[in-house]
Amino acid sequence: MPPADLLALASAPDTTPQKAEQIYHEILSRPTPPNLTPEAHAQVLRDQEAALLRLGTLYRDQQNAEGLAQTITLSRGFFMSSTAKAKTAKLIRTLLGHFSAIPDSTETQIRVLQDNITWAKTEKRIFLKHSLETRLASIHLDRHQYRPALAIIEGLLTELKRLDDKLILTEVHLLESKVYRGVNNITKAKAALTSARTSAASIYTPPPLQSALDIQSGILHAEEKDYKTAYSYFFEAFESQAQAAAFAPAVKSRDGEGADGAVPVSSGEQIDAEGKGALEALKYMLLCKVMLNLPEDVHSLLSIKLALKYAQLRDVESMRAIARAHQDRNLADFEKALRDYKDELSSDPTIRSHLAALYDTLLEQNLLRIVEPYSVVELEYVSECVGQGRQAVEAKLSQMILDKVFHGVLDQGRGCLLVFDDTEADTTYATAIETLQQVGKVVESLYGKTVKIS
Repeated sequence: MPPADLLALASAPDTTPQKAEQIYHEILSRPTPPNLTPEAHAQVLRDQEAALLRLGTLYRDQQNAEGLAQTITLSRGFFMSSTAKAKTAKLIRTLLGHFSAIPDSTETQIRVLQDNITWAKTEKRIFLKHSLETRLASIHLDRHQYRPALAIIEGLLTELKRLDDKLILTEVHLLESKVYRGVNNITKAKAALTSARTSAASIYTPPPLQSALDIQSGILHAEEKDYKTAYSYFFEAFESQAQAAAFAPAVKSRDGEGADGAVPVSSGEQIDAEGKGALEALKYMLLCKVMLNLPEDVHSLLSIKLALKYAQLRDVESMRAIARAHQDRNLADFEKALRDYKDELSSDPTIRSHLAALYDTLLEQNLLRIVEPYSVVELEYVSECVGQGRQAVEAKLSQMILDKVFHGVLDQGRGCLLVFDDTEADTTYATAIETLQQVGKVVESLYGKTVKIS
């Protein structure tokens, strides 16, 4: 039976996955007939490529990471002599992309990547090696393994600067910035981002990569509490990603054919038809509005045309709940939102860290509102009003006293907080010192004139 008929048989609805797997292996194991015309030989290669890609898709759908790893190794040796280097690299990258749909396959993916990096180095396939190393560094970043990620990035940067490959250099510098931000080295993160933007300025930057640069810029500005500038970067990224998602073609059923083979590094090079990048940028925009003490702007922001598509998603609902709690200065509602939307709010380290700071500010405002009318107030009463444990309230009040948010003393023996009125600073001493300094200047001036006369 011809390979084309076998492929049609494997794709038939009544064909079991086991039977389809056997058919794909049969197509791949057939030797190429001799004395073929160039057109016939090219058709055989296309059929074998389709069988290989569909086999990888089958293993992906079956959640078979080991089978997918073997398919990648098979593709590497199968097409090495009969297919151009670019096509072989494309096949390997396409099959590697299937790991993202298989849960708990990270270890297998790392092992396959390391194996293919070694193979690419042996075969002197430099550009494939760089793509695979970029993907490996991205996986280490996702797993918070910053040291191995930095080691890979340093080697990549040395080679890429020598080759002057601006596009991959931009991606690697962006990855470097994310790693340094992960270890809280904001200075080096900003320097790496500046290098990424410098490299991107001299080439055409794909919109997804440009959006990733904008999001990283916004994150770093937010780390420095410059939420207004951060919002502008997030808005640029959201507008670009939302428009790309709106005009992207519908996602086809993934049958393994026609995959573009792009390496989806953390910035994402493929078209984001599902709008995940736009949703991330929109969440950051809402976060900036809350952190700027403008929670009332959240509703108007979600009413713009591009945001309507995402307004009812849980990720956006979580930020809307946070904004309502912040607007009402209600600590209980804030905690409830954190509990109800734990996955949406805790999975992103950027949102998690800023909400922790916002919670601390909200707790401080609630404590001030409670203690300001009193000169003496029991700690038990304060802890009941804010719904926190007494020990946590004592720790926060002592911190506020040390930071001179208000004047007071904690009387632990009586279990009370003594609140003092704000005293106006006595400026008599400072005024007297300033007067004496001016008198000194007058005396010196008179003495200088006396010397000139004499």
